[in-house]
Amino acid sequence: QVQLVESGGGLVQPGGSLKLSCAASGSIFSINAMGWYRQAPGEQRELVASITRGGSIKYTDSVKGRFTISSDNAKNTVSLQMNNLKPADTAVYYCNLHHLGGWDYWGQGPQVTVSS
Repeated sequence: QVQLVESGGGLVQPGGSLKLSCAASGSIFSINAMGWYRQAPGEQRELVASITRGGSIKYTDSVKGRFTISSDNAKNTVSLQMNNLKPADTAVYYCNLHHLGGWDYWGQGPQVTVSS
């Protein structure tokens, strides 16, 4: 069993910042990557950012230059610093752990709301 515990999220005004953090615990072996997905109402879940154990990073185009993903392999944690937030960033954000075997684990998903 793998558990992903997230923290952060909340309500912020446009242009503001938030930081999401996620810690993995349990039977953690062979992690390929960790990252963040988001899902807005009526939309499909989409990748926001991911980072592999080797440090390779991907961002979806809409967050490049505004969001920064980081991880601590020794602690099995991943964080997402979100700056210059926009109303379009409003969504439930899910922490993801991708196993080398090809399956995924998901966190509960903190809500991020960007509104004035």
